[in-house]
Amino acid sequence: MRALYGLDAKAFGLTRKAGAVTVRLLAKADRPHWDRLWEAYLAFYETALPPTQYDLTFLRYLDPTEPMFCYLAEHGGRPRGLVHIILHRHGWLEGPTCYLQDLFVDPEERGTGMGRALIEHVYEVIKAAGGERVYWLTHETNATARKLYDRVAKNAGFIQYTKTL
Repeated sequence: MRALYGLDAKAFGLTRKAGAVTVRLLAKADRPHWDRLWEAYLAFYETALPPTQYDLTFLRYLDPTEPMFCYLAEHGGRPRGLVHIILHRHGWLEGPTCYLQDLFVDPEERGTGMGRALIEHVYEVIKAAGGERVYWLTHETNATARKLYDRVAKNAGFIQYTKTL
């Protein structure tokens, strides 16, 4: 397991049970499940990426030198949700912080606690590793997700600006 930013590497391999949901680290054999979930996530945001980006992103999640991780949520033994996280330094904190980049749950699993289980798994992993903060963004129109986010975190009120280069 990887040791990043002085964090406890064992924490990133944690598995968590939340009722009928199991959240675990992505494995190489999960590629077909990850592809399906990733494609559905991108479709939700009306985005498409080339197959080469799928390959690169998947490999990054398996690379022990990358500060990126993917966890899958299983229900009934089948992956039905995913979360991607990226660790980085922060100028205002001593320890690393975690950007929860992507969160997706199959539509038929929404409202079952799977999204919450994924977020709480990230909290548990980052805290156990010695990290200090988890944050994420969502689109203002994502009302369903925002109901959950308002219960599990604080809306800091920031507005995001981007520029594609």
